[in-house]
Amino acid sequence: MLYSTSLLAIVGAGEQPALSPRRLCLFNTETGAAVKELNFATAILAVRLNRKSLVVVLQDKAYIYDLNKVSILDTIDTVPNPKGLCAFSPCQDNCYLALPASTDKGVVLIYNVNELHSHCQINAHKSPLAAMVLSSNGSHIATASEQGTVIRVYLVSQASKEFSFRRGTSPAAIYSLSFGPSSQVPQLLAATSSSGSVHIFTLGLLITDRKKKPTGLLSAMIPGSVNDALEPSYHHVVLQNVLPSKVKSCATIQNDIEVSTTQEIGSEASTLRACIHTITYNGYYNTYRVTLGPEISPVWNLERECNLLTSPLE
Repeated sequence: MLYSTSLLAIVGAGEQPALSPRRLCLFNTETGAAVKELNFATAILAVRLNRKSLVVVLQDKAYIYDLNKVSILDTIDTVPNPKGLCAFSPCQDNCYLALPASTDKGVVLIYNVNELHSHCQINAHKSPLAAMVLSSNGSHIATASEQGTVIRVYLVSQASKEFSFRRGTSPAAIYSLSFGPSSQVPQLLAATSSSGSVHIFTLGLLITDRKKKPTGLLSAMIPGSVNDALEPSYHHVVLQNVLPSKVKSCATIQNDIEVSTTQEIGSEASTLRACIHTITYNGYYNTYRVTLGPEISPVWNLERECNLLTSPLE
């Protein structure tokens, strides 16, 4: 669905021609009629939309369309991508598409959709990619490999690493990555994995914390990779076992609100409050309220829980 509009992109999963996985139907729910149908040589693995562009991902190609005219703008030949892994920024002015660029390493191709050319390649991981997401404004990309122990965040404009978070020491399949909505640097990043936990990383508070630290000779001599490993633990919060393990899941951040409080000595400390939504492949939908901050212990509570297969949302 294109945001909250009446436009749906539907891909079939059956043997009948009308339900073919090689056919994409753009459907208007208000009129109950198909706007346009597109047919492809192989199965469609992913579809992404914003108000200007339509992206269709196949196993070895990605097609970019002008959404208003539904006319082809460009075709990108990719490495074999059987999972249809991709990331697409909804921002129209800073619109990027991310695709895997290697089958044996975690290399990301960043493509500028507005200018229709390759922007850069990022060597994100030693292992193949498992998940990636672009921030809503297209400024940052988060990646995870099939190893699933480290999640990295890069600044797209410079193809430079901004953050490196350790999810855990044991390998796990990363099912989803999601940034919080932001017009500048995203405040939060959420991840779900086969462990059944939701991991939340506080990017905004980490930036504030870095600004407060004095810079000197020692900090200048320590490599950036070491500094990444020394990031404070309170920037990583885990909602333990809130999801069924080894069941595919997705988490989204509806909003994140930064609240400043004055300390006794006159300084200010920032606290983040966010609403996290999770949904699992077997139909469970949960909503959590989370409060995070460097001066407080993380607080989270389950606000809503239901099974969409048996109890539809009201």
